[in-house]
Amino acid sequence: MKILLIRPKPHNETIGLQSVMVCEPLELMTLAGVLMENGHEVRILDMILEKKGLEDHIRKFMPDLVGITGYISHIGIIKNYAKTIKKVSNEIVVAVGGVHATVCQEDFVDEHIDKICTSDAAFYLYCGCKAPFDALPYRNLPKSYMEKYYYLFQNKCALIKTSYGCPYQCNFCFCKEITAYHARSIAEVIRELLTIEQEEVYIVDDDFLFDEKRLMTFIEEVKRHKIKKHYLVYGRADFIAKNDTLIGQLKDIGLSAVIVGIEAASQEELDSYNKKSLVTDNERAIAILQKYDIECYGTVILGIDWDKAHFDNLYAFIKKTGLIFVNLQPLTPMPGTGMLEAFSDQLIIPYKEHEKWDMAHLVVRPTRLSIRSYYLQILKLYYKITVTPSHIHYMFRRYGIATTMKLSVGAGKITWQYLKKIMKG
Repeated sequence: MKILLIRPKPHNETIGLQSVMVCEPLELMTLAGVLMENGHEVRILDMILEKKGLEDHIRKFMPDLVGITGYISHIGIIKNYAKTIKKVSNEIVVAVGGVHATVCQEDFVDEHIDKICTSDAAFYLYCGCKAPFDALPYRNLPKSYMEKYYYLFQNKCALIKTSYGCPYQCNFCFCKEITAYHARSIAEVIRELLTIEQEEVYIVDDDFLFDEKRLMTFIEEVKRHKIKKHYLVYGRADFIAKNDTLIGQLKDIGLSAVIVGIEAASQEELDSYNKKSLVTDNERAIAILQKYDIECYGTVILGIDWDKAHFDNLYAFIKKTGLIFVNLQPLTPMPGTGMLEAFSDQLIIPYKEHEKWDMAHLVVRPTRLSIRSYYLQILKLYYKITVTPSHIHYMFRRYGIATTMKLSVGAGKITWQYLKKIMKG
């Protein structure tokens, strides 16, 4: 069977990290690896990087089956893709999958979509095959793609997943709804890691820093196989705070950056998110990462009940801890978490406008600030953090002019999107 796997390009309205990162479509590479093992002819199409329209690609390849993956903000785009595909030939089967389809399959019900897959296994079964135990992601993507994949400062960055699901139960998070937590064996992870040519590796587990014993085995095996990589991972602040020595050992084998869910600068807010961690954990985690010269990318949830004082308090926390990079996310009541129903009568962006449910738009009406003022506070805080002589000097010194300018252009695009929100009010 001829199968085309598509990653969609974000909608123009989506405010997203795609302005400062474009990562490998690992989920499609994994599907491709299995499908090829079962004798199918497979191509991957990354519409983020492609310049030609989708119809041209469909007519050129004429697949029997098209698989499309995406997130909540891609729903409208995916339905449009399906319509375009069916316009070329109604005989082409269109299947949709991904994390959002796993939890909210009803959002993809459409006359042009033939199959909604709630798991990779469902897609494999639909293709008449099953996943071999030792199947690896297909990594021979076009060079024109590979040269352009990056995450902030990690250029030509490869992705690997060593576990699935999240072992925690934060009430705002969509990850826990997708699957129960289970980890791959370290032997299997090392085998895949040895197939990756790139030096920069992004471990996309929902939480890589979880099991001390497993991490020690990972460290030992990386050393034993003499693997030389730089790693970007997700990790909880409380784990980092309690494992200073282990973080140092991970640094020794190449840990270069950690995305940390700081979430809040007050204990009251952390407790309301069922985070089960302390503000002091956040402070200690940032300090430990700084101690080992590991970059910390902090993510923070902005409450809908915030006023100017809350933004000022967050800025004071950031200044106190010396946090350099931060992603500010207005509280978004994701479907499947139970929060959407709780905020249904306070939405200022209807759920059907999926392209704006991107963790950057304000979708719930703020209670203490106007919409315009709220967006202005977000933008002001970003610039108070980043546009300072010390921050700019740090960026140039550590990452060089080219990378800094590239990210500045991306940040400028995001700024313009926010400015349009402020002007519209």
